[in-house]
Amino acid sequence: MMETADEVAPAVRSILEAAENRESGTDGPITVSSRSFSAALEDAENAGRVPVIAEVKPTSPTSDGHREDDPATLASAMVAGGAAAISVLTEPTHFGGSPEALSRVRDAVDVPVLRKDFIVRESQLDVVEADLILLIVRFVDDLEGLLAAARDRGFQVLVEVHDRAELETALEAGASIVGVNNRDLAKLVVDLETFEGVAPHVPDDVTLIAESGISTPDDVCRMRAAGADALLVGSAIMDHAGDTDGDISENTRRLTTTEERT
Repeated sequence: MMETADEVAPAVRSILEAAENRESGTDGPITVSSRSFSAALEDAENAGRVPVIAEVKPTSPTSDGHREDDPATLASAMVAGGAAAISVLTEPTHFGGSPEALSRVRDAVDVPVLRKDFIVRESQLDVVEADLILLIVRFVDDLEGLLAAARDRGFQVLVEVHDRAELETALEAGASIVGVNNRDLAKLVVDLETFEGVAPHVPDDVTLIAESGISTPDDVCRMRAAGADALLVGSAIMDHAGDTDGDISENTRRLTTTEERT
C-alpha cells in the first residue's frame, strides 16, 4: 500500500525513500521479551493518571531546532512525570534518532518502549529490541504478514491509521492496538477531528491511541472524551521544555494529571 509520490508531502516522501534504502538488520530474526503495554496503561489508570506515551524526539520535519539531550535522561524524566510508556524515534535522517538511543532508553526505564520508525519490510524488524513497534498502514504492502512477523518475534504492534478505510485494513489484518494520527500526511496539518471521526468505528476490544497535535490539557480531555485509551505526545513535551529534567517531567505531568484536576 505504498503511497504514490503525489499523495504525500515532500518531507514524507523523502522519509519513505530513506526507509526504502536503509539497511535492514543483519543478524537474522531477533527475539524480544516485551513489557506489557496493556498492563502499563492499566497501571496509569489505577494511579489516576492519563496514560501517555511520551516521545523522545530530537527533531522532526515539523519541529524547530534539534535537542542534543541524552535520550535516557529525557526518558527517565518523562517517566518521573507519569508517562506510562516511552516512544523513541530510531529514524536517523529526518528525526535524529538511532537504535542505540532506544537501547539506552529501554535500559534506563521500566515502562514499555515503542520503536517509532518507518518500517516497510520484515528484515527491518531485526534492528533493536523494543516492547512495541510501529507499523503505518499507508506505507506497508503486506500488513497482515508484517504484523504476524513482528508478533512472532515478541513485539507488540501499534498500527497507525489516518482514516476509516485504513482502520478497516488494520482490523482485517488483526491489529489489537490502533493509533489514529491527527496529522494529514499530504499537507502536514493537524486536525483533532481526524481522531474524533475514526474513533467511533474502533471495536471496544481494540486499544485506541490518539496521536499528534495533543498540546494542552484541553486537548487531552477532548481526545479522552472521544474514546482514546492513551495518547502519544512528543512536541508538547519536548519542544516547550527548557534545559532541565524538571521541565520535561513537569510538561509530562501537566498532561498525565489532567483528569485529576477536572
